[in-house]
Amino acid sequence: MVNIIINNIPLQVEEGTTLLEAAKFLGFPIPTLCHMDGLTPYGACRLCVVEIGEGANAKLVTSCTYPVQEDMKVRTGSERVVKARKMIIELLLATAPQSKVIQDLASKFNVHQQRFRQEWEDCILCGLCVRMCEEQMMAKAIGFRGRGENRSIGTPFDIKSEVCRLCGGCIYICPACQLRCTYTDKEQAICNGCVNISAPCVEKDQFHDLMCYMDPCVACEIVK
Repeated sequence: MVNIIINNIPLQVEEGTTLLEAAKFLGFPIPTLCHMDGLTPYGACRLCVVEIGEGANAKLVTSCTYPVQEDMKVRTGSERVVKARKMIIELLLATAPQSKVIQDLASKFNVHQQRFRQEWEDCILCGLCVRMCEEQMMAKAIGFRGRGENRSIGTPFDIKSEVCRLCGGCIYICPACQLRCTYTDKEQAICNGCVNISAPCVEKDQFHDLMCYMDPCVACEIVK
């Protein structure tokens, strides 16, 4: 067993436990976007950052991927952590302002501005769809491609994959297209609420023919 302290509360957990799991055991809420139980932790969205260490040695780490260590001191809601999370939400809003999931996070954490260049993407590269397809559906029909600003997710050579069973798991798990906000302020990309309550992609009559990587998106008619 490993002894740690989270927000001044001592805790004993099994070796290999992540900081996110330990914090949840004590009831401390830590926001996540790219994490889901049953899938390999990825740490892409960075929303789950917590602060470990003290003084000059203190640093921010992703709690979903960082394992506990003996005598570790963890802070889940310090000023530094809150500031970092707000910055991350701003960056997510700059990428995909039409995501109701991200808009709800902005409202929850009192983010009232977006100071970065506005994009209108349908993907935040969280990797949930890739891991779902590979680890739960055992298909590996989609994956990451490219590097840097050209990094994206899709099928090999942009051709409909023969191993794809059209299960729709990638659409249901995607935080950017689960719920679509169509009333976003184009100037600030913060609407503080969305009237949509269902995923537009799965309401189409011909859902079995849809692939979410198409351009333009045949489900919601949004040109990427």
